[in-house]
Amino acid sequence: MSHHHHHHHHAHEHSLESGDTTRIGWAFWLNFIFTIIEFIGGWLTNSVAIMADAVHDLGDSLSIGLAWYLSKLGKKSATEKYSYGFKRLSLMGAMINGAILVIGSIWVLSEAIPRITNPEMPMTEGMIGLAILGIFVNGLAAYKLHGGGSMNEKVLNWHLIEDVMGWCAVLIVAIVLHFVDWPILDPILSIAFTLFILTNVVKYVIQTMALFLQGVPDINTREAITKALLTIEHVDEIHHLHFWSLDGEQHVLTAHVVIDCDIDNNKLRELKSEVHRLLAPFNLAHTTIEFELPGEPCRDDNDNLHQHAHDHQHDEI
Repeated sequence: MSHHHHHHHHAHEHSLESGDTTRIGWAFWLNFIFTIIEFIGGWLTNSVAIMADAVHDLGDSLSIGLAWYLSKLGKKSATEKYSYGFKRLSLMGAMINGAILVIGSIWVLSEAIPRITNPEMPMTEGMIGLAILGIFVNGLAAYKLHGGGSMNEKVLNWHLIEDVMGWCAVLIVAIVLHFVDWPILDPILSIAFTLFILTNVVKYVIQTMALFLQGVPDINTREAITKALLTIEHVDEIHHLHFWSLDGEQHVLTAHVVIDCDIDNNKLRELKSEVHRLLAPFNLAHTTIEFELPGEPCRDDNDNLHQHAHDHQHDEI
């Protein structure tokens, strides 16, 4: 007895129509080409702060590129082999991106930390020029994505605004260095940037891992769902409630609902529509509800696949 709620699904698909894809495509190319300019610029101007920013921008170009590719791919409908569709690919993308950012950050730190003791003066004119270009390019990309409704676009927009702020910092440091001989500012800014990137990446990777391991996306929502289902009359208890997420936005729920009396088909229909009504506000992408009648053994209890030994003993006592 499965209900597939597609309305939620469509709400998302809608925001990823061609307009979205072209906007994201635009932002990707802008950012990617600029990232290459930055790495070269950082090397030419001898500035580790620009290198750190280049790594940050590389990470952002990758997330934008991935979002762009996945928004196309996410539209592909489910196949027999991948029955849930391709939404979970975005988690894989996030992991790969996280790995690249961690490697990049470690590389920048290995360049910047030695310079604390032995600072080298960067070429300030070049830095100022790059920073102004950086503010302009990222500002333009943020402006292009502005007005996008999808979760992807909101996140990416935030990334780009962060980049603009990063470039403002580079600009300020470059102007100070132009007039004052404090070369140590460059590695300090670089290290600050990199630690900022790393803390964000680590948080993000931990969240992604939790979704990968099919963890409950939100404990409170799960409690709320259980409570809602228990308010239905004749519902005695709920077990084997599995609540997980395909990509952090599209959630999947399966549950066994135990009924305390024998019911006929009409009553069953009423129960089902009540379940449907109570679950609607949670916007679930897929739900499967199993009703268990009095005296009926629970299928999953004999079947170790889903159960831990502990639950077992508990059920047999």
